[in-house]
Amino acid sequence: MKTSCFKYYTGDMGVAICIYPPIDWTGLRFPALEPDRDIFFAIKNGQLTQKEYEKLYKQNTLSKLDPQNIYDMFKNNVLLCWENPGEFCHRRIVAKWLEESLGISVPEWNVKDEKLEQLQQSKNIKPLF
Repeated sequence: MKTSCFKYYTGDMGVAICIYPPIDWTGLRFPALEPDRDIFFAIKNGQLTQKEYEKLYKQNTLSKLDPQNIYDMFKNNVLLCWENPGEFCHRRIVAKWLEESLGISVPEWNVKDEKLEQLQQSKNIKPLF
């Protein structure tokens, strides 16, 4: 499992976890990980701090879900929303929640990883690490 944004992700294993995916999005969606509309608009309008948003997102959304079930469903996917890598976003809150709950790593996707994975699969090579 990895996370990314619609702008950069080029693979076909994306799962939209945002309120508004791209208009032409035909991939998977998982509304249970979408942020609550009220807190989404509150942070966009500057009415919440990032810390307040994270607390509310965990309370309103993540607390209702089982991290192991989420991981099992999407372990081979890339969770997508709009913010650029490095910007505050709920997909990284989800990643942190999974990491802390399950003791796993949920990195941000990058094209170098994708190309390496494709090369390994095409040559049936197993990674050394």
